Amino acid sequence: MTTQLLPITNIANLIPQKSPFVMVDTLVEFSTDNLVSSFRILESNIFIESDYLTEPGLIENMAQSVALHTGYAYFLKGEAAPTGYIGSIKSIKILKLPKINENITTNVTILHEFMGVTMVEVQVLNEAELVIAQSEMKTVIAS
Repeated sequence: MTTQLLPITNIANLIPQKSPFVMVDTLVEFSTDNLVSSFRILESNIFIESDYLTEPGLIENMAQSVALHTGYAYFLKGEAAPTGYIGSIKSIKILKLPKINENITTNVTILHEFMGVTMVEVQVLNEAELVIAQSEMKTVIAS
């Protein structure tokens, strides 16, 4: 089993997404049923509109945080991160959009995982630790 001290800021090998489509930059905490990631909103982000990260950017941040959980679990087993996709979004609530230069924190709770399908609850918090978005979604590993 491979290990690495957290936080991890070089996550390129842990998620399948590549620049400029990366919406997560740090793995902060990890366990079998939880993950905390963070992401600094940069002006160069492809989902910036009027100085804010748009709704699709927040949704992608949530999905990539789930992918980061899967990718790190595979890394710990010595395997490459798999490619996956959003299978469905059961619910989503976006309360506030984060601004350029703001750092958001995304908390993922794994509800169920079976044969490459993962059901999760996700909360995104701003720097004031207020919930700005939440979702329940299903992600699927591509076969």
